Amino acid sequence: MRRLVKTLKLVDSPEAITAYRKAHDEIWPEIVKGIRSVGIISMEIYLFGNLAVMIMETPDDLDIKTAMNKLATLPHQTEWEEFVGQFQECSPGDTSEEKWKLMERVFSL
Repeated sequence: MRRLVKTLKLVDSPEAITAYRKAHDEIWPEIVKGIRSVGIISMEIYLFGNLAVMIMETPDDLDIKTAMNKLATLPHQTEWEEFVGQFQECSPGDTSEEKWKLMERVFSL
């Protein structure tokens, strides 16, 4: 199993951060189904101020770029990205792959 860590910034306002949290408390079932259908085993998002960090676990052989491109074409994914995009520092129309930046691991114990 492989772990990927990605990050993005949220709009730096308490209202945007609260709304982003609420959106994920009430995540649409189609979004969860889509994430799983492209091969992602688990996904967590952590917040520190307006910094969001996503941790994904995938099979070792999953091509994450292909998986994320497929995810972008699934039902309701575009609408979800537009909805949560209003709380994220991103350009209108950005896909999840374009918003979330892969972090480099610099230490492991």
